Amino acid sequence: MNTFRLSAITVILFAVALISINAQDYSTKVMSKDIVTTAVDAGMFKTLATALTEAGLIETLQGKGPFTVFAPTDEAFEKLPKGTLESLLKDKVALKKILLYHVVSGKVMSGDVVKLTEATTVEGSKVKIKIDGKNVMVNNAKVIKADVVASNGVIHVIDTVILPPTK
Repeated sequence: MNTFRLSAITVILFAVALISINAQDYSTKVMSKDIVTTAVDAGMFKTLATALTEAGLIETLQGKGPFTVFAPTDEAFEKLPKGTLESLLKDKVALKKILLYHVVSGKVMSGDVVKLTEATTVEGSKVKIKIDGKNVMVNNAKVIKADVVASNGVIHVIDTVILPPTK
């Protein structure tokens, strides 16, 4: 009887260890996706992916990081005045400036964002951050989903394309 219990305990421990290893493999695979791959896989950032490609920023945002990206959805790009996106896709300098205004160096999670009033973007200008009721606002954009974790940073999904200040 003791041999049976010992065998049963051994099988259970082996099964628990195997499940644990598989869970670690799964979390490593999920976390192994960089910001660009995570955004593309989400399916609601096709316009952003196109813009990043045109601006030559794909490799940058697939780099080591960490980065915090305030990522406008396809619907956010649709809010731009007619012809604006098409013009930007032709003006690589302006496009790159606008896209880099959506990126902050470091991994800033939502718990950190709510403590800030502003953040300096990779573009060089600052974005204003405020809490408006239950909403976190980045300039005039509302964060509609926070803390989408990637291997090289975090994405906060926003509902509006934000524009750097004109000098």
